[in-house]
Amino acid sequence: MKITSPPEDMNESQFERVLNNAARLSVVAIGVVVLLFVLQAGQVFLAPITLAIVIGLMFGPVADRLERFGVPPALSAAVVVLLLLGVIAAGIVAFALPLSEWVARAPLIWEKLQGQLANLKEPLETFSQFQSQLSEVFGGGSAAMNVNVEDSSAVTSVALLAPALMAQILIFLASLYFFVATRDHIRISVLSLCVTRKMRWRTAHVFRDVEAKVSKFLLSITFINCCVGVAVTLVMWVIGVPSPILWGALAAVLNYIPYVGQGTMLLILLAVGLGTQTRLEQIVLPAVCYLGVNFVEGQIVTPHFIGRTMTLNPFMIFLSITFWLWAWGPVGGLVAVPTLLIATSILTHALPSKPVAPKRPVRRTRNMTDREALLANAAQAIKEQRQDAEDSTEKRKQERMEPPEGTAPSGVEASG
Repeated sequence: MKITSPPEDMNESQFERVLNNAARLSVVAIGVVVLLFVLQAGQVFLAPITLAIVIGLMFGPVADRLERFGVPPALSAAVVVLLLLGVIAAGIVAFALPLSEWVARAPLIWEKLQGQLANLKEPLETFSQFQSQLSEVFGGGSAAMNVNVEDSSAVTSVALLAPALMAQILIFLASLYFFVATRDHIRISVLSLCVTRKMRWRTAHVFRDVEAKVSKFLLSITFINCCVGVAVTLVMWVIGVPSPILWGALAAVLNYIPYVGQGTMLLILLAVGLGTQTRLEQIVLPAVCYLGVNFVEGQIVTPHFIGRTMTLNPFMIFLSITFWLWAWGPVGGLVAVPTLLIATSILTHALPSKPVAPKRPVRRTRNMTDREALLANAAQAIKEQRQDAEDSTEKRKQERMEPPEGTAPSGVEASG
């Protein structure tokens, strides 16, 4: 076996350091690949358990309030589960009646949609002719693509999915009950594994921040989403859209998934306008009104209730939603932001960092923007830190050069 020798301009210690770093990065990459595989393979039980933990953190203050009145943890957990089931049942009732009306009107809406799509017949035929001409030019006129669609029964699909769905629901309810009932024991067990006082202190703060942040975020978002649902219901009723309660409830539910939920609701309202109206301004009016409500919620209401301290980087939110939707589908979209909050709390206490703030802030001029002021203060803070490090190094050098106390420099006799 041939052993790789270090390059001529790199000594042996540097080459070993590079190899060690490469080995560590390889281990991390392998771990990430294994984690992705585990999340995909274990979706059936990992997804409901994770969702149960997130919901349990949300309803944790409710259980704490009940336990302060002397209610046992097992009973308070049962109350939380029953409360959640009641909320879900109320949501089903709110959806059932309007949804049944739209199912009954589905044939008429489909006829209107066909009429709207008939106007696109000529452009589609022109595109088809252009495609045929391209095929003849490139010699592909004789090769045709045949698509065979296998018709499968919807009843068969539902029958195959029902056992897995029921199993996930039972896993979710059981996990929620046991997590809420034993959350204090889980905290004590994790703290007992910490071998040092500093580690126990950081772990305790992680538990505190995770419970506070996730609970505050989910309760605030739930209140805001209910307000959004009421606002959308009123707006749809004012502009004359049929079944405004259905669209309000759907907007409230989809608002739990940032960006993706709002985009989905916008497409739904465009489809509703296309199927129920004929004029262009009437078709886009429901979607435009929803955008207005969503703008007020995102720019005014949410920052006021949640606060700037709970605001996450939009790019990180988008990455989290994309990843969890890819891994677990709709359930992943629900847990994307809470898991990002949990990860942020863990990293904040595991890798504490000092804020980049200068001792003497830069004087802001009238023409200086917020970004320029932030960059100037960051540069000033880095300059001060570098100066402090140089002063500390110079001080240590001087201390090493000075003789110890009680001794005289070389060649000088001590007086006395």
